[in-house]
This record gives sequence, C-alpha cells and structure tokens, in this order.
Amino acid sequence: MSDSIVILCPGQGAQAVGMGKGWAERSEAARAVFHVADELIGSIWRELGVDLAGTKLSTLCFEGPAEALNRTDVCQPAIYAASVASWRGWIETQGLGETDASIDAAAGLSLGEYTALHVGGAFSFEDGLRLVALRGRAMQEAAEAVDSSMVALIGADEEQAEQVCAEARGSDVLVSANFNAPGQVVISGSAAACDRAEAAAAAMGVRATRLQVAGAFHSPLMAPAAERLQAALAETDVRMPRCTVMSNVTADPHKSPQEIRRGLFDQLTSPVRWAACCEWLVNDKPGAAFHELAPGRTLAGMMRRINRGVKVETHDEP
Repeated sequence: MSDSIVILCPGQGAQAVGMGKGWAERSEAARAVFHVADELIGSIWRELGVDLAGTKLSTLCFEGPAEALNRTDVCQPAIYAASVASWRGWIETQGLGETDASIDAAAGLSLGEYTALHVGGAFSFEDGLRLVALRGRAMQEAAEAVDSSMVALIGADEEQAEQVCAEARGSDVLVSANFNAPGQVVISGSAAACDRAEAAAAAMGVRATRLQVAGAFHSPLMAPAAERLQAALAETDVRMPRCTVMSNVTADPHKSPQEIRRGLFDQLTSPVRWAACCEWLVNDKPGAAFHELAPGRTLAGMMRRINRGVKVETHDEP
C-alpha cells in the first residue's frame, strides 16, 4: 500500500447484478461482511415494511434480479455492503486488518458518504447498514409521494444550472442537486418543472437528459425522508473518524460527531458537491494514491473530468 491512501466510495446508480461476488468468492473478510448483512437485513426490512424481508442481501447483489436491485430501498444497503466487502477484502489481500490499514482520507458520493464514514471509523458496519436501509426506504417513500424527477445537464456549469432552474421552476420545486464534475451537473425537482427544464436547457444550447431515478433526490422534496433519518442519526453512536472524511454538503472535512449527523441530515435536501470534495483532497493530499471501492468505476471516470492528473485504482473485482 502507498504511504498516503484516499478511499472513494460510490453512490446510488453504481449497482449492478454480480457486485461483490468476486470479493466474496476470493476473500474471507468480504464473505464475513455479506454474512453480517444477510443476518441483519431481514429484521431491518421487516421493521421498515420492505417486501423483500425474506431475501438475502447477498443474493440480490450476486444474482439480482436487476429490477429488485435497482429499487432505492434495496440498492442503498446493497451498495454499502458491496463497498465495505471490497474494502475488507482488499486490505485482507494486503495482509492488514481494518484498524491496521492506514488511510489519510475518505469521501463518498451521496450514499457513499456513509461508506466513507464507516471506513474512517465513525460508526460500525451494522449501524451504517441500519442507517442506509432506513435512508433508502424513506427516500423511496418520499419519492412516491410526489411526481418528481432529476435531469442531467451535460456541459453546464453551476451558473448555467441555476439559470435553467430559475427559468423553469415556476411555482414548483427545481434545484441543483449534484455538482459531479466540470460539465456534469444534475438538477432535481417536480416532474413538471423537470419537463420545462429540458426545454429551457435546449434553448440555452445545453444537453439535458432525464435520469431513471425514483424521484427528486437532494431537493426540498426529500424533507420527509430527512426528518426520519434525523431521528435515527440521533440514536446512532457516531464517533470522530480516524482520518479526514469529506462532507458532501460543505465540501470540507467533517469536524465533529454532531456535525456528521447534521451533514447527513442536510445532504438529503442539499446539493452534493462532489467535484469540490475531490479538488480539496487532490490539493490537500499531494501524491496520494486514490482507490475506488466496488461497485463499478463511476468515480474514476468523474475524476478524469475533475483532474486528469489523478489516477484512481478501482476495486470492482479482486
């Protein structure tokens, strides 16, 4: 392992049938993560009213079906488990235990912030699994309550995204939701406002693509989900991480357990400043080795747009 390590953790949308399977087959430490997740998820899902309470999380990760895995209330705990399994599997291949692995910083995209906080030691795997399962279910229900969506603006900057929102919002909700990379901004809001945004973007010469998501994530329409999450966060044992862990909302490191709880609450209704998080890490950790946990290679692709000089090693497979 390099002297200076930065861990990047993927968010919703990175899921794919088969994720984590290679790690579970190769690594005892990765298998143990899925075993714990399988033991816990049934009771968690029963409590939340998820209709897949009799299905193992590992089965959904390894075998699908895709339509089940792609549900917001399923993919969030599934991605979290697959990411942590790849982390534990990777450090096991280095001959290290979890507390022996010396990392300088961690950051996660939206849902991935929970993985980053766990990897940094802020809370246990089990507590993180409970939080992301509740988060996924609460976001799914908030999305079903209002006809809403998200639109990717390709080639737009923050100012152009705000202009599209201002022109298309009307009396509905429409806000910037994700600043993923230069030229890659996502806006979020009511379905009618998203329709108008596509037309407004086209008039400005900006390519707009409607995303296949359950609803308007990282917008005020997620306030009911944020309130449910806030109550769970208040009851969770949150510690100061052992390393730098970035906040999606502020694009600065978390500074206290109270600030972590506040940041995770605010994150559901605030824009994710992923590009700024990555820029902070690149500037503060010169020469660091960047590693992306499973599933997928989405964050490595974003980093190429944020800073072409930074190579990200991916761990989708052992």
